[in-house]
Amino acid sequence: APRARPPGRPAMATLRRFSPFDLLRFNNVNLDPLTETFTMGFYLQYLAKWPQYCFNVDAPHGRSMGYVLGKAEGSGAPGKLDAGLPWHGHVTAVTVPPEYRRLGTAHALMGLLESVSDHEAAWFVDLFVRRSNGVAISFYESLGYSVCRHVLGYYSGDEDAYDMRKPLSRDADRRSAVPLPNPIHPEELEDD
Repeated sequence: APRARPPGRPAMATLRRFSPFDLLRFNNVNLDPLTETFTMGFYLQYLAKWPQYCFNVDAPHGRSMGYVLGKAEGSGAPGKLDAGLPWHGHVTAVTVPPEYRRLGTAHALMGLLESVSDHEAAWFVDLFVRRSNGVAISFYESLGYSVCRHVLGYYSGDEDAYDMRKPLSRDADRRSAVPLPNPIHPEELEDD
């Protein structure tokens, strides 16, 4: 007898590079109140400058199951961890609509961005998350991220953020993820 698929699991999802055409069909993904929605120009800038860091997941019927938007950044000297902000991958947005959560979609998207960052010799991957978003913080911690900085008033001056980092293979000693002892203000962030 054929094995039944667990309830709620899609037959097959397709992981692929994010396309400009995805901007016309991802409303179901961006309706989440914790998801930042950017201007069309912002998304297109990422797709033009860092296409290898932007991925989408499609359900079998073509509906978007989520996406990750990222980039590479850093001003530090190559090969030196303590000279400016080291070369790293950055997660600008990762989001999955409620109907596709708990299927491993966000895990797969984050894995792709981390893999690209590691391949490009980044020291770590970082992201900012609302301090009040405990579900997201727990998810990132389950992937190996830890809080490095507490940024006061990061979101429109009203809400604090955590800068979370996950060291990659280049940083075997985890020096890039040593937390700062005191909170900082947005203007104290390095030019990312």
